[in-house]
Amino acid sequence: MAVESTSGYDDIGGDKKKSRFTIPMRYIMAAMGSMGLAIIYGFKVNASIAIVAMVNHTAVDKKSNTTKNIQDGPFDWNETIQGYILGTYFAGYLVSMIPSGQLAEKVSAKWVMNVAVLANIVASLLSPFAANFHWMGFALMRFIQGLGGGASFPCMHVMIAAWSPTKERNIIASIIYAGTALGTAIAIICTGVIADKMGWQAIFYVEGSVCLIWCAAWIFIADSPQQQKLFITKEEKKYILNSIGKSEHQDENIAFPWKEVAKSKPFWAIFIAHFCSNCGFYMLLTLLPSYMATVLNFKLKDNAALSALPYISMWLFTMICSNILAVFQKKGCITMTMSRKIGTICASLVPMICLMVVSYADQFGAVVLMTIALTFIGGMYSGFLANHIDIAPNFAGTLVALTNVFATIPGVVIPIVVGKLTHSAKTYEEKIFTWRMVFFTISIFYVIEIIFYCIWGSADEQPWNKSNKKYESNQEIPLDKSNDN
Repeated sequence: MAVESTSGYDDIGGDKKKSRFTIPMRYIMAAMGSMGLAIIYGFKVNASIAIVAMVNHTAVDKKSNTTKNIQDGPFDWNETIQGYILGTYFAGYLVSMIPSGQLAEKVSAKWVMNVAVLANIVASLLSPFAANFHWMGFALMRFIQGLGGGASFPCMHVMIAAWSPTKERNIIASIIYAGTALGTAIAIICTGVIADKMGWQAIFYVEGSVCLIWCAAWIFIADSPQQQKLFITKEEKKYILNSIGKSEHQDENIAFPWKEVAKSKPFWAIFIAHFCSNCGFYMLLTLLPSYMATVLNFKLKDNAALSALPYISMWLFTMICSNILAVFQKKGCITMTMSRKIGTICASLVPMICLMVVSYADQFGAVVLMTIALTFIGGMYSGFLANHIDIAPNFAGTLVALTNVFATIPGVVIPIVVGKLTHSAKTYEEKIFTWRMVFFTISIFYVIEIIFYCIWGSADEQPWNKSNKKYESNQEIPLDKSNDN
């Protein structure tokens, strides 16, 4: 049945056309991308929760002369082994980012993303067998999942560059990247319930099996605007291509301009913002719960609802923030550059204040501040994290891979450094003082982020995006080149 579509085709000078679909195809693609990232991030966190049910804590604690009231699992893995298992994910994550960005741009973002999710699913389904074989087998499955996780952001950046009209880029990018928060929240809530009701093996079997549905749908639905034939109207295709400055049979396969990128202030603004933002993000993600447990005697991880709350609120704020900025941009109140800076300031200024105040708060106050901080971090999806697409849509996948590789380093280094600093603190006063210094030091990174991004940040397309041509072909930004006719 034909339903009138109001997808904004007046922007290209034509009347609104009737379409068979109420929802424009670009938003279906955004929803599919969001679900894909939700799957990736669900797998990213589920092992951290599942390992609690997998480890034989009685055996481990006897060796360390401690006692804990935790239900035992079958594996005699001490904390060092558990650290290796969980850490291998980030090793795979770092290894795959830049190669996957290049593949997504030059071969097929559709298939690279599908392989990334499928790798996570297969590794999940094999995890119980691998764990029973040896802990290194389980670690290998985590490494494989990390490889898939590292490919996800570059693929999604290429997809956003291909599908989002300039005026809708904030909304589409936020819909897609909000999936990271939603997937984390769902995994936190569901993983514990599944383990309690069905056993730890079911965590990997259930989540892996359910996610296979997405892979089948992605293969059938996903494509570039040019190659998509089943679900997109001619009017929407024309609207998208006119907006991003492409013709239906145009593509520029360009050699990556390394020298120009290295001299680009807008790129360095994104680079610095991404690195500094992740310093604060990993602090909130991994070390604030540790502070609450060791200093405030409140174990957030024991309460799944409270653990998931910040991510649910981040998901909601991401959607709200992007829509508000899009409305102001459409009315001409702000430019795209201003929109990016507002999103970045929201994602840095509010968390900075929360970190500076949290060491003076009690248990309840700390939970509230953590929730507020993580909520406003969702502004980064309308800020610097979508900025790669603005300055160079032809290289969006590689650019986000470059910044994300270095932005992941704080997640490895900061917990080690902070652990050494806080380990030497013995009395309550020493612990408070040490943690306070840590929080204030991390806050400095947010100040650096705000200064550099506000000065150098820009949403203008850079000249090197269309220079240094290596060769030309008849294809669009290759969301999928496998369907060429």
